[in-house]
Amino acid sequence: MQLKKIINDPVYGFITIDDVLVFKIIAHPFYQRLRRINQMAMAHLVYPGAVHTRLHHSLGAYHLMCNALGELRNKGVDITKEEEQGAKVAILLHDIGHGPFSHALENVLIEGMHHEAISLLLMNELNKQYNGQLQMAIDIFTNVYPKKYLYQLISGQLDVDRMDYLTRDSFFSGVSEGVIGYDRIIKMLTVHEGELMVEEKGIYSIEKFLVARRLMYWQVYLHKTVLCAEQMLQRIIKRAKYIKAFTKTPLNKFINEPIDNVTLQEFCQLDDYDVVSAIKEWSTHEDKVLSILCEGIVNRHLFKIKYFGQPVDEKLVNEKRDAVMQQLNISVADAGWLVFTGEAASNTYNFDNEHIHILFKDGSVKDISEVDNALINENMKSKVKKYYICYSR
Repeated sequence: MQLKKIINDPVYGFITIDDVLVFKIIAHPFYQRLRRINQMAMAHLVYPGAVHTRLHHSLGAYHLMCNALGELRNKGVDITKEEEQGAKVAILLHDIGHGPFSHALENVLIEGMHHEAISLLLMNELNKQYNGQLQMAIDIFTNVYPKKYLYQLISGQLDVDRMDYLTRDSFFSGVSEGVIGYDRIIKMLTVHEGELMVEEKGIYSIEKFLVARRLMYWQVYLHKTVLCAEQMLQRIIKRAKYIKAFTKTPLNKFINEPIDNVTLQEFCQLDDYDVVSAIKEWSTHEDKVLSILCEGIVNRHLFKIKYFGQPVDEKLVNEKRDAVMQQLNISVADAGWLVFTGEAASNTYNFDNEHIHILFKDGSVKDISEVDNALINENMKSKVKKYYICYSR
C-alpha cells in the first residue's frame, strides 16, 4: 500500500507526503528540532503573529517544490523519479542547519560557520543513517548535479525557498505588502537550455515578487525595532561568552567551551527554548550589562534605535555613551555594550550573481532588468543602506 500522509497548512491547505524517505526524514529528531526554531527570530516583538517556525517554512517550501516539479513535467521537462525525490529532500533540508533564532544568531553562537554548511553536515549524517539514499539530494543541494535548474529551484533569486518565506512571513505578520502570486509564478516556470526561466507572460508577477521582497525587508526583517531586538540578542550571547556566564541549559557548552568541542548531536540539542531559558536566568545576573540586556528582551524593554541616511555622528555616540555611564555608574568599556552603531542594507535585485531570465515566445532570452519598460532596472543596482544607533534608554 502506497504511503500518503497529509498535513494541514494554514497557508496552502493540505500538503501531501507520498514518499517513504521524505516521511522518515520528517520524523527524524534532526528535522523535528525545527519546530523549536523561530522562523523570524525577534519579529514577534513587533508583529505578534510572527511566531511560526522553521518547520512550517520547510514544509511550505517542500509543497511549492512539488508543485514546481509537477508543472515542469507537464511542460515536457525530463525529471526522473530519483531527481524528483532528490529535489524534494534537498528543499526539505535546506534550512536544517539553522541554530536558535535563525539568522539573528548566525555567526554568533558558532563563529565563522553559516547555516548552509551545518545543513550539509546534517544531510551527510542523514545520508549515512539512510544508507546513501540522500546522495542525489546532496548533489543537487551543492550544485554539482548536471541539471542546474534543480539547484536553481532551491537557491536563486526566484527559488521556492523565497516564494514560501515571503508568502508565509507576510501571512503570519499580517503585512500584506509581502503577498506574492506564487501560484502564477510557478505556472510560468520553464526550462530552456538547462536553466530555469520564466515565460514572458510571467514578467509582471516576477516584478511584483521582487518589489514585495524589498518591502518586506524594510517593513519587517529590517524594521528598526526588530533590528534593535536582534542586536540586543546578539550582544547577550557575546557578553555571556565574554564573562563566561554559566547556564544550566545546553547553551552552556556553546558559551563556555571552545566551539571545536561541540558535536553535531549537541548542536541539534540546542533550540530557541534553551536560549530563552538562559536569558531569563541571566536577567538577574550580577553582571550589570548582561542583566540589562536580558531583562530588556524578557520584558520587551528594548533599546532606543534611530536610523540615519549617513554614518552616525561620533559626537552623538559619545553623548549617549556618557549618559549611560553616568546613569548606570559603569565603565566606558561596559557602556559600549549598551550604546552601539551599525548599518543595515538590502537590494531589490542582485545583478552580480544569479539572474532571473525571461523566455520570450520567439525563443529570445532577456534578464528581467532588460525587458521593455522594466520596473527592475540598472537604477536599482545599488544596495539601499541605512545607518543606526542603539542605546539604553
